[in-house]
Amino acid sequence: MLGPLLFLVYINDLDVDIVNSILKFADDTKIFGPVSDLAQHHQLQDDLNTLPQWSKDWQMLFHVDKCKVMHFGHNNLKMDYSLDNKTLQKVHQEKDLGVIISDDMKSSHQCIQAYSKANKMLGVINRAIVYKSKELSHAELTVYKTPVRPHLEYCTVAWSPHYVKDKVLLERVQRRFTRMVPDLKELSYPDRLKKLDLWSLEERRVRADLIEVYKGIHGLSALPFDDLFEFDISGRT
Repeated sequence: MLGPLLFLVYINDLDVDIVNSILKFADDTKIFGPVSDLAQHHQLQDDLNTLPQWSKDWQMLFHVDKCKVMHFGHNNLKMDYSLDNKTLQKVHQEKDLGVIISDDMKSSHQCIQAYSKANKMLGVINRAIVYKSKELSHAELTVYKTPVRPHLEYCTVAWSPHYVKDKVLLERVQRRFTRMVPDLKELSYPDRLKKLDLWSLEERRVRADLIEVYKGIHGLSALPFDDLFEFDISGRT
């Protein structure tokens, strides 16, 4: 457990002389800032020019071929950027800590990935458990909650879908699981959930959002609550 801490100490001064914002998580570093004119473009490029010297001084070179540029917003100039004299590739989507980030800020690609992984795992379970009955449903439920549902709920506070098609896609996995119990197959989806004491995935995402808001209000989260919300002072609920 000491390794990650020592690594963070080692790279702690990476952002010295960096003007724009920077995020560091283990060996994953992101630098970002608003670019709506040439001056801001040059400032961001100057920050990128500062990083190679740090990497050479501390003998921790950047893997430039893995570094990407993603542009957000309609007013973005979408300029080219370089690191260590190599032009960085522009991308429309990229996986960051297991979550697919798109330049349109939509979560459809993440939903497709989560559905694909969870559905494949559910297929493995369906083939492995030959005999299924209502009496075995609790054991199957444990198997579903452990290797399947986490794919559908990983970091949903950051990418919770807002399109109906994406919500339906994710829910399809749980619908399929509830039909795997023969005694419940003929019931409606809400009734199957009730029999198995399950919430819909959308209800669980709302619960996760509420928990995160509660943590933010009470100072239990690292997220800057005031940057995301403001309290209604009208006195009405």
